[in-house]
This record gives sequence, C-alpha cells and structure tokens, in this order.
Amino acid sequence: MALLDPSKPAARRILQIIPTLDRCGAEKQLVLLATGLPRDEFEVHVCALTRGGPLAADLRQAGIPVTILGKRWKIDLGALVRLRRLVARLRPDLIQTWLFAANSYGRAAGIACGVKRLVACERCVDPWKSRLQLSIDRYLAGRSARIVANSPGVKEFYVACGLPAEKFEVIPNGIPPSPPCPATREEILAELGLPGKARLVGLIGRLWPQKRVKDAIWAADSLSVVRDDIHLLVIGDGPDRDRLVRFRDQSQVVEVVHFLGHREDVPRLLPHLEVLWSPSAYEGQSNAIMEAMALGIPVVATDIPGTRDLVVHGVTGFLIPTTDRAAHATTVNRDVAAGLVRYTNQLLDDRSLAHRLGEAARRRILEEFRVETTVRRYADLYRRLLADA
Repeated sequence: MALLDPSKPAARRILQIIPTLDRCGAEKQLVLLATGLPRDEFEVHVCALTRGGPLAADLRQAGIPVTILGKRWKIDLGALVRLRRLVARLRPDLIQTWLFAANSYGRAAGIACGVKRLVACERCVDPWKSRLQLSIDRYLAGRSARIVANSPGVKEFYVACGLPAEKFEVIPNGIPPSPPCPATREEILAELGLPGKARLVGLIGRLWPQKRVKDAIWAADSLSVVRDDIHLLVIGDGPDRDRLVRFRDQSQVVEVVHFLGHREDVPRLLPHLEVLWSPSAYEGQSNAIMEAMALGIPVVATDIPGTRDLVVHGVTGFLIPTTDRAAHATTVNRDVAAGLVRYTNQLLDDRSLAHRLGEAARRRILEEFRVETTVRRYADLYRRLLADA
C-alpha cells in the first residue's frame, strides 16, 4: 500500500458547475480542463445542474466524480438547495461556474456556504440577456474572485455591460490534436447518399436564431444556381429545426441542404468538409471553427467578436461584415448570404487558395490554441487565487 507523503500538500478541491454535460462547446472545454489538471495538485469534482449527457461518461471514465442535480425550471429553489448541500458536503477550495444558469446558481450556493474563491466563466457575447440577468451578473461579479472570458470580444462585451474590467482574465479555448479520420470520403458520401462529385460545405451548431442558419440555406440555394456539386451539411439540432426544414423545403433545395441532426460522429464527417460556414450573429469562441481550422479547413464566417480572434481574413479564411441588427433579425441577411456564396465559390474553384488558407489555419490553432496552454493558464489562475489559503 502506498503511503501518503506528509511533506506534500494535499490536493486542492475544485468544484466545476455547468448546466449540462451535452457535447457542446463549453462542456467540451470543461472536460478538457477537468481531465487535464494535474491530479496531485487539484482534486476535481463536476456538477451538472440540469442533466448529464455523453460527456458525463468521459468524466467518470477519467475518475472524476459527477453529480447531476436535476434542475427542472429556470427558477428551481429545490435545485439550489441541493446544490448548497453538495457545496457544504464537498467544502471546495474553489468553485468555477460555466454559463448563465450555473454562474447564478453556483455562485449563490458558494456565497451561502462561505466559499471565498469563486470563478465564473463567460463564454459568449450574449445580447439576449435581459436587464435583470445583467443585473444578476453585475451583482455576482462583485462577489467573484475572477471572471474568465474565452476571448477579448467577450470581455469587451461584458465590461460594456457594467462588469468590472479588473475582474476579468482572458483564457482562450484549447483544441486537442485531431484524431485520425476513421472513414474515407467515399464511405461518407455513400452513407449520406451523395454523388461522388459532391463538394461538402458544413455548418455545425445548435439550431436556433443565434446561428443564422437561414442565411446559410439562402446561400446554398444561390450557390446551387452557379454550380451543380455543392452540398451543405447542417450538423446539430435545436428548437428551430422544424422551421428551418420548412424554409429549406420552401426554397426547393432539398437535394442541396441536408439536416443531419445531432451526431456523435462529427470527427468522421468534419475532415471531409472543404469549407466550414459560421454565419452566427454572435459567438464567444466557436469550438466548431477551431476544430475545422485544426484540420486545415478554411472557414467563411461573419466578422463578429470571438470569431475574428480566430479567423484572419484572407489568411486562415474569410470574414463577412455584418451589423448589430443581425443579432435580432429573423429575416435572411442577404449581405451575409452573398458573402458566403462569393468566398465559398472562390475556395471551391481555387484549390491552391483553399490549401494555403487551410494550412495557415491549422498552424494558427497548433501554435496558439493548444489544450495544454489552456489548462496551464487555468492551473496558474487557481494557484494565484489559492496562494493565501
């Protein structure tokens, strides 16, 4: 039996709180962080407020305890009580929270239990937030040790909303090395029922207004007029799926735009895309964009905070100017759609250009957005905050 070394300090307990453990951007980053932190220094626990998800199994397989609270409503006092009990039982040295619900419930529970080191994560520019929600953010910011933003654009947004700039620390997302692709192009095309000459463009994300999928459908329709090989793969699901499918059908591009739904095998599909589209009205730091860039896939995206920190126009992809009004619009933004058409047609026609931009994108991710760097910066933050404990 191994004996404990009394000269070695005990690992500091970190409680990570997030709404769900679905396979989405913030959730992936939490798992990479939780599994990457040095075990001899940090003892990590994870709590999902609402439900688990596929990533819960990844955490448990890595030996990280996971608690699911079963929060059922936006305001669920029972879930808050259960969370306070969990915090009181674990007595964490530091609590880190992710996304609005967990930022609110997690910090409230931490304050009630006397946890002095609270770290909140703001992952996205969030124009949807109401005055009440921003008031909650401002109040809890004053009780937090730090607020981590994943891009300068996210920090700038929240500082403009009244949160204190001195509380923020920018730690970009990290992307792990791309795994070997387990499927050939021919296999993927056969599975999707597409012709051998198909040129694949992808859009990955939750199907709701933020992602501006209507703009992508309009662009695919326009591209199909000038070329007969374009196929748009829409990967993801969400509340707008039925409405978007009806729009696709009304636009008579059923043979061009393919809704693949939520997929657990995105790593099989992603390497076979020739271009990734991101027409979002707002983002934080898109994992989908980063994963595509890591594979050498050029990106055509809207020029918005967060995205412009990743995509360098004309170097690693192309950026399309947009306006703040696009964040709330429900109609097609034809300027964005036209930009998707113009740049994508250029990339599909000029393979040397696509290769050059893709390679620059791959190098940028490899050099500036490594998982090891992200984990190290979080670990350094924890050490600083816990130094006086």
